Order: sequence, then structure tokens, then C-alpha cells
Amino acid sequence: MADYRIDDLARAAGTTVRNVRVYQDRDLLPPPRKEGRTAIYSDAHLTRLKLIIGMLDRGYAFAQIKEMIGAWESGRSLGDVLGLEEAVAERSWAQEAPRSIAADELEQHFGDQMTSKLSERAIELGFIERRGRGLVAPLPGLYDAAVELVGMGIPLEDVLDIAESMQAKVDHLGEELANLISEHVLTRAETADEATPFYGEVIDRLRPAVFKALNAAATRSADHYIPAVIGARMAELMSTGHQRTEAGD
Repeated sequence: MADYRIDDLARAAGTTVRNVRVYQDRDLLPPPRKEGRTAIYSDAHLTRLKLIIGMLDRGYAFAQIKEMIGAWESGRSLGDVLGLEEAVAERSWAQEAPRSIAADELEQHFGDQMTSKLSERAIELGFIERRGRGLVAPLPGLYDAAVELVGMGIPLEDVLDIAESMQAKVDHLGEELANLISEHVLTRAETADEATPFYGEVIDRLRPAVFKALNAAATRSADHYIPAVIGARMAELMSTGHQRTEAGD
């Protein structure tokens, strides 16, 4: 499981450090562990934080959220306190652990294309992420794909453009899938005790199904479009070569 400083936690949840502290002060978020003078948060904290934000977005007041969380925690052992949250957090959809990015690595891979403007955009899109004083690739496969495409000659700005467009389309599909899961699957658990193991099972079954579906769709699209553009370029080169031969004759 990942460790987060408070600014990393806030960024991962899409909120602010100030809000994280407010939720802690109101006893909605469990206290972090301490490493010296540094507060360290876990994936379970991130899951709880996203839960709080979601409930606030749905119109619940702090008091109502605290009451519901308190009822959920009441009478449970420490191992059960985060119950469902840990069941979800431990089943990360990420297939790779975040990877540290050395200070000179961005320059090595992207050269002067990685301007401060594109660096901030890469952070917004999740290619890289600030962790304390360093940088990490939260999804190494995404970072490596960008390195490969830029290495082939595609400008970094164009790579980020297509990544943003692709993410927006995938987010839309993800939202539609989440709505279907909420309507047809999650309602089968009628109590919190039932929900903890059942929702964990749902994630375990969904993860390979979603990856297979996305991979199949991407493969079918690539098989159609990539050979088509390569074939068109080959035809163009052959035509040009033929014209040069005729001119030479």
C-alpha cells in the first residue's frame, strides 16, 4: 500500500490540504501515523477521504457523516474499523506500483520539450506526480508509453493532447459502468456486514473483466487504423518512387 504526505493525499483525492485538516479536526478522518515529525497517510485514508468528499457532494452535513461513520465503527475491533474502506483500498486497480523518477530523467526522456507548462500539465494528467520533494510515475505504464511515443518523434504536447482526450472518453465509459454496477450489483448487499466481503469480491471480478474489455477494444482499433495509415504512406512512397523512375527514363 502507498504512503502519502498530507499534500500528496489531498492531491490524490482532488481536494486541498486545508480540507484534509478540517476533516481530521472533525474526527471524520483517522489520524495518520507519525514518522518523526512527518504525518504519513495510507491508501485506507485516501479511500475514507474520497468517501467523505462523495457524501459531502451528495448533500450530507459533517454531523450526519460523523454519525454514520461512528455507527459503522461502533463496537468493532481496530481491525474492522476501516472494514469496507480497507477491502477497497487493498484491491487497487493499478497493476504496477508507483515508480520514482530521478531528477535528470525528465530531461533525458523529453529534453527541452518538458517545459514548466507541460510539466504541470503532465502532473494534471497523471503522468507524473509530486511526492514530497521528489517525483513519481503513479502509473509507470502511462509514463513509459509517453517516453516511447516521444522517442519515436511525436511531440510531447501532442502526446499529452491525445492522452487527455483518451482519458476523457475512458472516464465517460467508467462512469457509465459505475452506474450499471450501482444499479444492478451493489444493491444486493443489504447490510454493512454483507457489503464488506461482497464489494471486495465485486472489485476482484470486475478488474480482469474491465482490463480485458479495454484491451480488446484498443487492439481492434489499433489493428484497423495503424496498418491503414502505414499502408497509405507506403502507397505514397511507392507512387513517388515510380514517378521518379519514369522521369529518369
